[in-house]
Amino acid sequence: MDTDVIVVGAGPTGLMLAGELRLGGARVVLVERLAEPTGQSRGLGFTARAMETLDQRGLLPRFGELETSPRGHFGGVQFDYSVLPDAHFGARGVPQSQTEDVLEKWATETGVDIRRGWELRELTDDGSGVTIVADTPDGTRQLRAAYLVGCDGGQSTVRKLVGFEFEGTPATRGMYLADVVGCALRPRFLGEKLANGMVMAAPLAEGVDRIIVCEHGTPPTERERQVSFEEVAAAWERITGESISHGGSLWVSSFTDATRQATEYRRGRVLLAGDAAHIHLPAAGQGLSVGVQDAANLGWKLAAVVRGHAPKGLLDTYHDERHPVGARLLLNTRVQNAVFLGGEEAEPLRTLFTELISYDTVGRHLAGMVSGLEVRYDVGAGDHPLLGRRLPPRALHGAAGATTTTELLHPATGVLLDLTDDAGLRAVAAGYGDRVAVTVATSDAAEFAGVPALLVRPDGYVAWVGAEPDGLAAALRRWFGEPAPAGQ
Repeated sequence: MDTDVIVVGAGPTGLMLAGELRLGGARVVLVERLAEPTGQSRGLGFTARAMETLDQRGLLPRFGELETSPRGHFGGVQFDYSVLPDAHFGARGVPQSQTEDVLEKWATETGVDIRRGWELRELTDDGSGVTIVADTPDGTRQLRAAYLVGCDGGQSTVRKLVGFEFEGTPATRGMYLADVVGCALRPRFLGEKLANGMVMAAPLAEGVDRIIVCEHGTPPTERERQVSFEEVAAAWERITGESISHGGSLWVSSFTDATRQATEYRRGRVLLAGDAAHIHLPAAGQGLSVGVQDAANLGWKLAAVVRGHAPKGLLDTYHDERHPVGARLLLNTRVQNAVFLGGEEAEPLRTLFTELISYDTVGRHLAGMVSGLEVRYDVGAGDHPLLGRRLPPRALHGAAGATTTTELLHPATGVLLDLTDDAGLRAVAAGYGDRVAVTVATSDAAEFAGVPALLVRPDGYVAWVGAEPDGLAAALRRWFGEPAPAGQ
């Protein structure tokens, strides 16, 4: 093998996955078709759960001061996300180019071998490894690894070469996205619905505005189609009656409301993550955010497999846990499409939806869905409220001083959080010193009241809660394999 894992695609998902794999001890080569980043930013932020995912690796400070707001929207209908604990609408105004820059620098620091200008042409999974053939700046090259993960976007070459089924609903409308200059637009943050369509506008910087243009009757087009500023300006004028043709653009693109998901996230030694596994109407930064969380879920599991200490079936839990999350993503974006972009026939739906969202119960449900805070995995081992959920970010007090649950996750290992100083539990975990860090601490957090100890996976999700050594031993074997022999 030339490496343990080949990651295809240097977007946020691929970069996050590559770094996670390296933290888990896997050798990684990341291949990217583009010779350099485009600088374009389809995404402008990420959700609350994605912020926590980045923070658990110590990455959030690299973004500088982030702006969050408790108020957001669902399908253009505003409501308060803080009806849920720890919830908010997410980080706003963070260009995707900045996210990619932060993640690429971090991945490089961890030791990821990033090869730009490598365009995938062939892929063969022979059951014992994966071989690719790529066009590179130095000619055609071949590369072999134990596993390959396609993070190469909605038009994924990996998905097509391997033949993953990509089921869902076809596009019904085409839309434009652009960063324009010199247009002096008034803000339309939540969009403005007019007789001929909908437009959105938001200032990005001095003299620069992000616009979205959805003209009724515009047929869907392939995302790769070249779009001109003149096309976008003409559609804007037909909808609003305003001319922006005197301005210009930094970049323009088109997108659709196609909604599709791979029926399986793994086929043999090839896996999919991010937009390669699911595409949908962009809404609230969910695409980038879910992709980053796909990477956090997969990275430690695949690293454990290539290092040889993963329990049987661990890699299968990637599909089992993340496919339902992707399905929920597609569900909520289809609903938002109907509420937000539907024509006059959707007015009764919008009216009723606006009434319903004023109820806290509905708000909590939708906030949990969009933020990702509702995600709960089936980890077995009881019904404690923390089981299967992400470890909440809370303060801890230990012999070494104050810390937080977030800081415990920075090394990307499992964590046994001993809240009652139980030597018996620590003895059970002793054979996992290379995979599970033990921390003895106390906490005033309400969520930890009456909790003796927690076993936390490297992705931050709670796998076990209790005080029984036998229960802890079973959970350790389920998620981390067999303990190291005594004396090692």
